[in-house]
Amino acid sequence: MLALTRKVGERIVIDNNIILTIVDIKGDSIRLAIDAPKEVKIYRGELYDAIVAENRQSASPAVLPGSDILQNIKLP
Repeated sequence: MLALTRKVGERIVIDNNIILTIVDIKGDSIRLAIDAPKEVKIYRGELYDAIVAENRQSASPAVLPGSDILQNIKLP
């Protein structure tokens, strides 16, 4: 992780095509402007974490009521 100190109006450039600009600082909060190509997906951290958790839950196999019945059937 890279930690930087920036003032209002200063920028951070990532990979030549993503620009973060410090717009405002009030107490413990900062406002960022993000200029990036449309194909770059940008999420707030808590929203990204929720999306990842939902995707993991969707990818896990579902256990349906009665699904253990098939395990007890013996085939000839």
